[in-house]
Amino acid sequence: MTTSTAITEKFVELGHGKTRYFEAGTGYPTILIHGAGFLSGADGWLGVMGPLAERHRVLSIDCLNWGPGDVFDQELSFAYLVDHVREFMDVMGIDKANIVGHSMGGWIATLMGYESPDRINKLVLVAAGGTATRPLQNMVEFKVPTEEQIRAGIAGRQKATPEYADRILQTYLDKAAQPEQGEAFAKVMKHMTNPMTRTRYNTMRRLPHIHVPTLVVWGSDDKTNDVSMAHDINKGIKDSKLVVYDGIGHGVPQEAPERFVQDLNAFL
Repeated sequence: MTTSTAITEKFVELGHGKTRYFEAGTGYPTILIHGAGFLSGADGWLGVMGPLAERHRVLSIDCLNWGPGDVFDQELSFAYLVDHVREFMDVMGIDKANIVGHSMGGWIATLMGYESPDRINKLVLVAAGGTATRPLQNMVEFKVPTEEQIRAGIAGRQKATPEYADRILQTYLDKAAQPEQGEAFAKVMKHMTNPMTRTRYNTMRRLPHIHVPTLVVWGSDDKTNDVSMAHDINKGIKDSKLVVYDGIGHGVPQEAPERFVQDLNAFL
């Protein structure tokens, strides 16, 4: 997807230190929250940020202990991950925003919709986690990826956004080379795979209490979060809208960027 809208990489100082984010556009604030995985981060949204920024002020944020920012070297909880987004909004002077979350980011966004509806204009849950209690095996067995694994893991992202290819690669090579980054990320994975965590922060009981306008977007061939989860969320959040992309897997914004942007613009 091509666009003339400039995207800028920035850092903001929060309570734990610096957090990276990308920003583009001047419209209504719309915050994008990425999924889990050591190779996930704010740059995962670069392929759709430009087109979205033609109508919105788009901010893609690194979650706490993701990306090249400072680490929060303590045992984590979803409470910290959710409040990280709120603190970002506070520091940026954003009272209310559209919140768009993919996978783990959708889990965070759902919890935020339950806890802080006054901070959300509209909510978009893309292949969102949170309704299932099972941990993903690649999270349970986390190891810092090798250079070869990093190159392979972000190859598609680099191809989609060639102007950022070198910067994206170097970001993850540098992150993997810093022991404190791997150790801090391992603590996030340890928390997320704890059975008690996945029960305590499960979103099912929270869904009926979410009343902000909500769009649920899913791929029919999602092998990470089964499409049945989309129907659970759609049924749980009253008056939410469900869109399922036939033949698309877990990476909806990357696999179907043009349709994704079109549906987001129509909803927002």
